[in-house]
Formats: sequence, C-alpha cells, structure tokens
Amino acid sequence: MNNYNLSFISNENLFNHVKETVLKYRFKIDLKEFNKNLIDPIKLTFDSKVYQKDLPALINDEIMRQIDKSNTNHIGYFHQNIFKYFGNGWSVPETGFDVVNENLKIFVEMKNKHNTMNSSSSQKTYMRMQHKINLIPNAKCFLVEVIARNSQNIKWIVSLDGEQISDDRIRRVSIDKFYEIVTGEQEAFKNLCEKLPLVIDDVIDSIEDEIMENSVFEELQAISPNILKSLYLLSFSKYEGFFVDSFDI
Repeated sequence: MNNYNLSFISNENLFNHVKETVLKYRFKIDLKEFNKNLIDPIKLTFDSKVYQKDLPALINDEIMRQIDKSNTNHIGYFHQNIFKYFGNGWSVPETGFDVVNENLKIFVEMKNKHNTMNSSSSQKTYMRMQHKINLIPNAKCFLVEVIARNSQNIKWIVSLDGEQISDDRIRRVSIDKFYEIVTGEQEAFKNLCEKLPLVIDDVIDSIEDEIMENSVFEELQAISPNILKSLYLLSFSKYEGFFVDSFDI
C-alpha cells in the first residue's frame, strides 16, 4: 500500500473506504438488465443514422449511461461515509442526518450537486434543520454540497410561503469548507482529491476479478445476428408481425 500522506485519515482507512466504494460499483450487465427500462429501438435507429454512429457504439453508450446512473449513488456513499474515519466525534448515523458531531452539535445533510433539490425538498430539509436548532439552541445545521457554485460557508436562505427566511445557525457549506471545519486544514479536500487517483489505482490493482462483465451483445446476437433486428424484436415481441422469420430490417 502506498503512503497517501493525508493527516486526517490513515492510509488503511482511506484504501478500505475507496475499495468499499469501488466494490459497490455496478460491474455486470445482461440483456434483462439492459432492457429493464425498455430500450427504444426507433430512437437508436435515428441516432445511428443521424450521427453516423454504428449501433454497437450506441448500445455501449446506453450501457454506460445505465451503469453511470446507478453508480452515482455510490459516489454519495463515498462522500458521506468517509467522515466516520476522521475521529474527533464525527459519525455517520444509520438514520437521520447524514453526518453528525454530537460534541460540536453539528448536524449535516449532504448533497452531491447544488441543484439536486427542488423548492419542495429544500423547504422540507430546511424545516427539519429548523426543528433541530429549536430542540438544541446551540446546534448548527449544514447543507453540505459537494459540487457547489462557490467555495462558501453562508447562511442558507429559503423561501417559505413567499417569504425569505434564514438563521445564522443553518448554513450552506461547500465540501471544501466542510473539510476545513472537520479537519482544521484549509486545503484538506484538495489534498484528498490529489491522492484519489492513486488510491483508486491501488484498489483496482488489488481486485483480481474481471472488472466488467457485459453479455448484452452475446444475448442480442442469440436472437438474431442482426443487432438492430434483435433490438426491435426485443422491444416489440408482443406486437403484430414482430417475429424472427417475418420481420426483416
């Protein structure tokens, strides 16, 4: 194992946390999973012709889109659960707020992007935080955004019933500023990001199994050697005339 030289997390804990995140990634996809949301062969036909892109490349794009969608949640796991290794009272509860420090009375809700909440969910989250500071007057509640518009630690202002409300104890904090609060190091998040590619490489090297298993093309060709025909037969198998011997494309 390499020395990642981060003062706020041990080499072993960082490696294991990254490995847990990687192992949560989706590595396998078959035709059933691929067609779970009903693939549109007509759109793929248009895309292939309009963009002059061969069908296998488009199918691979769709496979990666589906995989990426499920993997996004695992990045949230990485961002949230790393704080349980930082010590000094920081914990990741099974329920309730995402990250908590009972000693400092800090309660955190984490979001990956600044625009992931609509007005309704923003209001609901704010009112939950408002309830917490009413119960514990010296508490602070943070909405921590991994990808924020700015590096910031500001009052969170929301609109309730057409009125803008705020409280200095309820704050909107970018992930770099939150790392600074947790570790006391101004560039802690930057330092983690610099080491992350190395850690991921070390983790991948430690995994012996094949990373990606994709049987989609094999199963499509089992329906018909013509992949586009297979896609139509897959999506429209219950429609009139869509049989292997009677549908020609």
